[in-house]
Formats: sequence, structure tokens, C-alpha cells
Amino acid sequence: MSGAKQPLRIGVIGVGHLGRHHARIYSELETCQLIGVVDIDRIRAREIAQIYKVKAYQNYQDLFGQVDAVSIVVPTLEHYRIAKDCLEAGIHVLIEKPMTRTLQEANELIDLATAKNLILQVGHLERFNPAVQALHQLAKDPKFIESYRISHFPDRSTDIDVIMDLMIHDIDIILSLVPSPVKHIQAVGIPVLTSNIDIANVRVQFESGCVANMTASRVSLKQERKLRIFQKERYLSLDYQAQELILAELKYPEALSTYEKSTSDRPEIAVRKIEITKGEPLRMELESFVGCITHKKKPLVSGEAGRRALEVAVEILESIKNA
Repeated sequence: MSGAKQPLRIGVIGVGHLGRHHARIYSELETCQLIGVVDIDRIRAREIAQIYKVKAYQNYQDLFGQVDAVSIVVPTLEHYRIAKDCLEAGIHVLIEKPMTRTLQEANELIDLATAKNLILQVGHLERFNPAVQALHQLAKDPKFIESYRISHFPDRSTDIDVIMDLMIHDIDIILSLVPSPVKHIQAVGIPVLTSNIDIANVRVQFESGCVANMTASRVSLKQERKLRIFQKERYLSLDYQAQELILAELKYPEALSTYEKSTSDRPEIAVRKIEITKGEPLRMELESFVGCITHKKKPLVSGEAGRRALEVAVEILESIKNA
């Protein structure tokens, strides 16, 4: 008899703008089998199901007993209820960011996943951006971090503030780079085109002394997603969209062999572009999710990591409210 493992059976709950890409990628992975897609819009569910030759459902509970894992790609309001039902049914869960509306909901999902010995992964896909992964190898003890994430006005996710919609990506990345408790948060933000906050600027001070300044806007005329890190004798500039990473660092004469030669005895700033093997972060995220289930490994972005990002986002919103 063959010892080959059976493909992981997966469903996608919510096949809107992002969810359809979850379905696309799962349908292409040899390590899993896309069983069905779910959407409250019957026409949309059928449309996506036809493309990938799977079953369409309007009720996510119809997947129970048929799948081992699901991606939950629905509005944040529904994250907790659907994830809880799936975990209670013994199904591994990847839930899009932000993981829940409240910390209490996040705590309950984490506890439930632990009790059931199930994988709970949060969809902070920037962690899987190849340039971000290269950044983690080079960023050591950051002293100042600056993030800038702006975009055109969206046709989705306006039910949540820009902090939960866009800035939470950078919150998660910065928290992964700075292993220190948050000491103080200062934040300003205003609604512009919605009843929620559309543009915000935040200053986070960590107990280690590191300071992070974050700007997020969904009312810009252009799209830009950048991160800059300053540390002793080193500066890193990351472009999320282009998946590019620039390193500038102070080099002394004896250490200039890999850079342009200098006739000066004085140290100089050497600048180079880090070689990046580009890829699709969402594909890498879903491959990792499937791999964590198969090999019983803790996800790169666990429920606990998702909760920590949510906690800081909630504190930012409180700071704006009380400003």
C-alpha cells in the first residue's frame, strides 16, 4: 500500500475580492484539495465555484464533515462567530486580519484552538512578503522605525477604521521586529470620506527605547507602502509593493571588499540593493498554513501574534478617541 498522504481538504468562506484568490491558490496547490466555496451571495458563490470546478454553498456549516481546514475571508464583524463554529467542528482555521473585533473574542478563539489542538493562523500576509523576510535577517535592535501605507479610497473594508484595515499590517511587522512591550502610544486620526477613521498617524514608544512612527491613509491619490528602519550604523528601506530592500550601512576600509573600493581611510556609507527572490505573498501564506497543519507546526502568524497586533490597534483607537 502507498504511504502517500491524502491532500488536505479545504474550503473558502467568503469569495469576494480577496477570497477568490484564496480559492485560486488552493485549487493550484498539490498538497490540498479545494472542496467548496461559500458566500452569502449565491450568484458569486456559483461563479467562483464554476471556475474552480467545486461546490458552491451559502451556509458555511455545509462544509462541516467535508473539510479539514478553511480560510475565513468575510467582514471582520463575522470573524469570531464563523471561526468559533469551525474550530468547534474540529476544523483548522486561517482567519483574515484583523482576527476579531475585540480582544475577548481573540482570547476565546486562541483558547478554543489550543483545547482542540487545531491550527489557528491569522492572515497578516505581509509577513510572507519576500522583502520582509529578508528584512528580518538584517534588522537587529532597531532604534527608529517609520512606516507609510497609503492607498486610493477602497470599495471594501470601509466598515472598519484605517487602523484595522491598513495600519494593522505595519503594526504586526513592527511588533515582530521589536521584541519589547509597548510603553506609550500617541495617535491622531480623522474620518474623511466615511464615518470611520480614514487617515491616521501614530507614534509608538517601546520599553526598549525604540520608537515607531506609522502613517496610514485610504484617502490618497496614489498607493505607496514603505517601511524604513534605523539602527546603529545601518539603515534599511523596504518597498512592500516592489518587494525591494535597500541597505545602507557604515563601512570601514577593511570591510569594503564587497563594495566599491575607496582610497580614503575614513569610513563611508555603502549602499546596496538586497537580492530578493520575488513571489506572491498570499501563495506563500497559504502554503505555510497547509504545511503547518500537515507537519503540526506553529504558524508564523499564530493566533497569539494576531491578538498582539489587535491589542495595539485597539490601544491606538482608544488614544485617538481620547485625544
